Amino acid sequence: MRFPLAFIALAATAPLLAQSAPEIPGQVDATRVVAGTYTADPSHSLIAWEANHFGFSDYIGLFGDVAGTLTIDPANLSGASVDVTIPVSKVTTASAGLTEHLLRAGKDGAKPDFFGPEPADARFVSTSVTASGNAATIDGNLTLNGVTKPVTLAAEFTGAGNNPYNKKLTVGFSATTMIKRSEFGIMTAIPLVSDEVELEIHVAFEKN
Repeated sequence: MRFPLAFIALAATAPLLAQSAPEIPGQVDATRVVAGTYTADPSHSLIAWEANHFGFSDYIGLFGDVAGTLTIDPANLSGASVDVTIPVSKVTTASAGLTEHLLRAGKDGAKPDFFGPEPADARFVSTSVTASGNAATIDGNLTLNGVTKPVTLAAEFTGAGNNPYNKKLTVGFSATTMIKRSEFGIMTAIPLVSDEVELEIHVAFEKN
């Protein structure tokens, strides 16, 4: 059987390509996590929200520039704590009109439909952590729109390692939860726009 020259050349270079492929810096390896306090990397942390519109489709938006701290000890995960702040004023969507609606003032002096033009930052502060393997249940208090309510996050460890650019030890987590916006005083258009809002959280923390 004769092989095309291109196939032979590719086969010959395959080992070299395999050797030169870089390793992804973050790995799902708990032994890489070092005890201490970490600070959120705002450039690589975000919270996505999703709410149904008229039963037809979902609105999806993002909060970026997440700030906050994580304190963790792999030998005592139940003692871990997280405190993050979310700048609601920086909410963004794929629709300029929707983003403007979320942040516009109420008409004729009325309350805003959603957040208003100068919304306070939201904040989540954990009260307990229950870990199981690479997953954890994080209970805490979410303050949004001036209202504080208990919220439970289903969290997952997504990786740890050294950032190749700033050389900082970094750990990453994702989490999901569901809230009812009516509990936080955001009532507009319920039930045409769903009361239930799904949150998807992705945060990278860098060791201090």
